[in-house]
Amino acid sequence: MIEINSVLEILRWHVGIGVDEAIGDAPVDRFSLLEAPALPIQAPNPTVTRRPAVATPPPSQASDELVKAARALAAGASDVDALRSALMSFEGCGLRKTATNLVFFDGAPSAKMMMIGGAPGAQEDRQGKPFVGPSGALLDKMLASIGVQRNDVLLSNTVFWRPPGNRTPTEQEAAICLPFIQRLIELVQPEILITLGGPASKALLGESQGVGRLRGRWFSYKSAVLENPIDATVMFSPESLLKTPNQKRAAWQDLLMIREKLNV
Repeated sequence: MIEINSVLEILRWHVGIGVDEAIGDAPVDRFSLLEAPALPIQAPNPTVTRRPAVATPPPSQASDELVKAARALAAGASDVDALRSALMSFEGCGLRKTATNLVFFDGAPSAKMMMIGGAPGAQEDRQGKPFVGPSGALLDKMLASIGVQRNDVLLSNTVFWRPPGNRTPTEQEAAICLPFIQRLIELVQPEILITLGGPASKALLGESQGVGRLRGRWFSYKSAVLENPIDATVMFSPESLLKTPNQKRAAWQDLLMIREKLNV
């Protein structure tokens, strides 16, 4: 039993803090509520709402359709200007949504030598030209070392828009852009084709080995449209040479091999 003095002290405390009137019409025995057994908590009966299925083509099927569209568009280009216009109108590659500029090619369409890299970087994206900035400066020096000027070479990439964060293009992105670079090679018909880096070598030559195993050899690039195969070789990309300077010795040997081929 609670003592009267204790109850009075509680009432005085309530009055002191402003609790001086009852809210409900009937009094509530709070002490009896403390003795009442707790009600069991029942877990709610979950109801699963299923969204209606949306018919979307699988990624491989969607990619195949985009590649077919790219082939048809590229095949219809009769010169490099028409091919550029075709690329400008092509919306099948998602990379163009995040890129600033189309990076198509730089150099002379009548060049005897063609160098193809993987994808544009940040500076290439800003200027709309392949191989600018530190990598471009290094490439210019490499060409000059064998008596070749940048304007005498046609430079391009297997992907024409910069991937976000300079990541490696996906296989789907490379496959969608491939018909355009293949058509560019057919229109230029260079005497020598040089792939710079692994992604370009895989896309154009079908070689999945590393550059270290592929370099120093000649391959034949063939196409149904080309009258004769094109001599092709593999080199380390300028970006790779900047990161790994000890590869420059091998790059110099490759340049000497290319110079010898040009002088034949």
